[in-house]
Amino acid sequence: MPQPVLLLGAGPAAYGVPLERIAEARPVILVDTAVPGWARPFLSGHLPADPTHEAETADALARYADRHPVAGVLTWTREHLRTAARITGHLGLPGLSYETAGACTDPVTSTALLARHRLAPDGPGDLDGPLVSAETVVLDDEVRIAALTRTTPGAPGGLPLRHSVHAHDGLLHNRFLRQTVERAVRALGLTHTVAHVRLRLTGRGPRVTGVVPFLPGDLIPWLVERATGVDLAGVALAMACGTFVDATPSRQRAAAIRFAESAGGACLPTRVYWVAEGEDAAECDRALGAA
Repeated sequence: MPQPVLLLGAGPAAYGVPLERIAEARPVILVDTAVPGWARPFLSGHLPADPTHEAETADALARYADRHPVAGVLTWTREHLRTAARITGHLGLPGLSYETAGACTDPVTSTALLARHRLAPDGPGDLDGPLVSAETVVLDDEVRIAALTRTTPGAPGGLPLRHSVHAHDGLLHNRFLRQTVERAVRALGLTHTVAHVRLRLTGRGPRVTGVVPFLPGDLIPWLVERATGVDLAGVALAMACGTFVDATPSRQRAAAIRFAESAGGACLPTRVYWVAEGEDAAECDRALGAA
């Protein structure tokens, strides 16, 4: 049986798709205070610990790894990045450096690093610009944009209404966008990771609104795979384990997802969604419009 990977924090249920894909390749041991019901079918074990308690959890996992060798460490929770980096550094496994993880965890530090590399934040006149994110594979010195996700925002401060990925998106060939993504990756010192680089398109060029140095949520990895064939969950797993990384596109399609809030009786609001696939973005638009 392959050596397992440690997953720090289950995250929201939208991560069920990448977790299932990862569990198909390797046993997954969840490190968290509890196991959510949606994650149970995909787990091979559970280590009860709070990954936000960095030193305590890192020591416990180091003792565990002495008895049970692990192949890699994953997390898709920003608050757990430093703990993951501390563990991978101790075990000699691939992952973000502790300094980089700290910078990505602290908004003040990350904003300062981006500004130092001339990546200006949004200005007062930029807030109506379209939102996109670059789903990026960073393999040592290579920065590859696997796909672009276009996002329709919801109410201010609310959840997105829609994401779409089109393998033929013309922005993939925009050199200013590509340069902006590469500079953001370099500014934060990212290496050997999957990154979700959020951008706003303005009249002054692309503006970086945030960098997530792990698999994104909202079923974006599923959209990328359906549209391009690139399995971001598999890429993230391979990077964490130091094995061969395959980020070669094998499809040329479009995929989209639309969200809504649904409440029934005394139940709390629940996020529901519709998905669509097609040869192009217009086909997805028609399908979602009929949902």
